[in-house]
Amino acid sequence: MRLRRPRLPRTRTGQRRLVQAVMAGCVLALSPATWMYVVTGDRLRTTADVPRTEVAVVFGAGLWDGEPSPYLAHRLDAAAKLYREGRIEVVLVTGDNSREEYDEPDAMRAYLTRHGVPDARIVSDYAGFDTWDSCVRAKKIFGVDRAVLISQGFHIRRAVALCEAAGVTSYGVGVDAKHDVTWYYGGTREIFAAGKAALDAVFEPDPRFLGPKEPGVSQALASGR
Repeated sequence: MRLRRPRLPRTRTGQRRLVQAVMAGCVLALSPATWMYVVTGDRLRTTADVPRTEVAVVFGAGLWDGEPSPYLAHRLDAAAKLYREGRIEVVLVTGDNSREEYDEPDAMRAYLTRHGVPDARIVSDYAGFDTWDSCVRAKKIFGVDRAVLISQGFHIRRAVALCEAAGVTSYGVGVDAKHDVTWYYGGTREIFAAGKAALDAVFEPDPRFLGPKEPGVSQALASGR
């Protein structure tokens, strides 16, 4: 069975309408990314110039044999650096612990303690299944109103935009990363994730798991005073 090729419009009017439809589709596809750039325009910083903030939020980025992946390790290194320099007081590590054998927050905690962050100054969010969930839980469960967010450059704008939508005043630190296959995959993925982010910001769905409020952040802050 031969497949028939789609016929292009033959008239100028038809061709013009096709071009307009394609252009409209492109505008719609790019509008979520444009929204993220507008929202985060003045919110990106480096570890050298980020404002002093009580809480830093580090998003999970996978484990390799139970240890933070290189991408996640870079994020944690930035958090440890900010803590040692006195620019933050508490680190909220948020990641996936949906199954017993996979525990991002505990692996992140162990890494941070090995790099000079006291255990008492680390708070774990075990239900940070995606960026929106992490931002909403930071606000509603852990009572975070203002935070430094730490991720890779290709993800940090989405993180800041979503945390702002969730009610957390945020500054983003995008750490450097080797431009390998994972980096290119992450950058490509963000094009599609921007659409979901825009929908999350508009409709504000509940996280997959919300649960009761937790005093971990306030207790960690109090322990250092």
